[in-house]
Amino acid sequence: MNATEWNQQPYFAALDWARAHHDVVVMDRLGQVKEMIRFGHTVEGWRKFQELARRYPALPVAVETSQGTVVDQLFAAQVRVYPVNPKAAERYRERQAPSGVKDDQRDAWSLADALRLDGHTWRALSPQDPMVAELQLLCRDEIALIEQRTAFVNQLQQALHEYYPAALQAFANWTCPAAWELVLSFPTPAALEQAGRRRWEKFLHTHRLWRKDTAEERMAIFARATALSGTAPTVAAKSLLAVSLVRLLRTLEAQLDSYRERITAVFARHPDHDLFGSLPGIGPKLAPRLLAEIGDDRSRFVDAEGLQCVAGTAPVTFQSGKLRFQKVRYACNDTLRATVHLWVEHSRDDCAWAKAYYQRHREKGQSHACALRCLGQRWLKILWKMWQTRTPYDEARHTRNQTEHGSWILKLNPAPAS
Repeated sequence: MNATEWNQQPYFAALDWARAHHDVVVMDRLGQVKEMIRFGHTVEGWRKFQELARRYPALPVAVETSQGTVVDQLFAAQVRVYPVNPKAAERYRERQAPSGVKDDQRDAWSLADALRLDGHTWRALSPQDPMVAELQLLCRDEIALIEQRTAFVNQLQQALHEYYPAALQAFANWTCPAAWELVLSFPTPAALEQAGRRRWEKFLHTHRLWRKDTAEERMAIFARATALSGTAPTVAAKSLLAVSLVRLLRTLEAQLDSYRERITAVFARHPDHDLFGSLPGIGPKLAPRLLAEIGDDRSRFVDAEGLQCVAGTAPVTFQSGKLRFQKVRYACNDTLRATVHLWVEHSRDDCAWAKAYYQRHREKGQSHACALRCLGQRWLKILWKMWQTRTPYDEARHTRNQTEHGSWILKLNPAPAS
């Protein structure tokens, strides 16, 4: 909507949301408050809001979030939703109340006034495709469970460090379920040492841990398991904690397997499955996350720069007088940023030009993270074009494009002779 059309909009509103109740302010085009209500986060409360919305057809509503139950209810009330970044909302409030005074109704009023004055430059939120919405929730919840698993693994390693250092010496990767089984089978250093060689060998074979190059070393560690172990009270207490954490980890790992099955099934049904799945280095875990965060609304990003900014690969430029510098962009989608970071790191193993591009930036003195952001900036430009044209990645086609444009990458990564 352009500025002229926006100036003809008769009413503007904003909702300041909370867990138990919400405040709504409706004002006219001159900034006069027409209604100011508070309603509870209940069925009856949202019905009251829907009645208000019916009195103002096609009502634009600013809200300090872009997802969740509040946004779902706003769409159900058939209003136009304009999400506002919390930091921007804070600046609008400070513009209206420099003294720092704050309350929920004032917050709603300042957002409604900001929408009235600046809303013609904002982008209205579109309802997500149900499949993308489900995939996004599944992927984000999976990430949260993985973070919880990491926290449990760290707690387990700390407990083992205090009473069972032999276990830490025997296994380096404690995200591996086979390592957890050692704690269940031999919960104390004494139990492990007394078990004897035959049971040690059976344990390693049963859990597919037998390796010719590490077996004897592990046997030696098992034989001196009580060395440097904790005192009797420490062993008694910490062994119970370690066993408890392992049981939690086993349950959590089973749930993560269920999440992966569900994510794989939903991702396979989406029309963009082949597009995102074709990216080098993306893998079965990162492809659904990338699709979930970018979505399938092609009008969301009018150019590649918009996607790069949301993903956090585009730097922030600061310029004042003769001073000019760039810094890392932190105001972005953190989940998308992390997904892109992991994807472009893996892409170096599957894509020759990506490896050469990364290495060139490292040779210029950039850090690993900075070089990956530069590579991510490049990859997102390619992905945006693929996404807009609905075309899967084709290495040969990309090489031809590099040749036609005389890309400097070809000098670092010449095409192999046929």
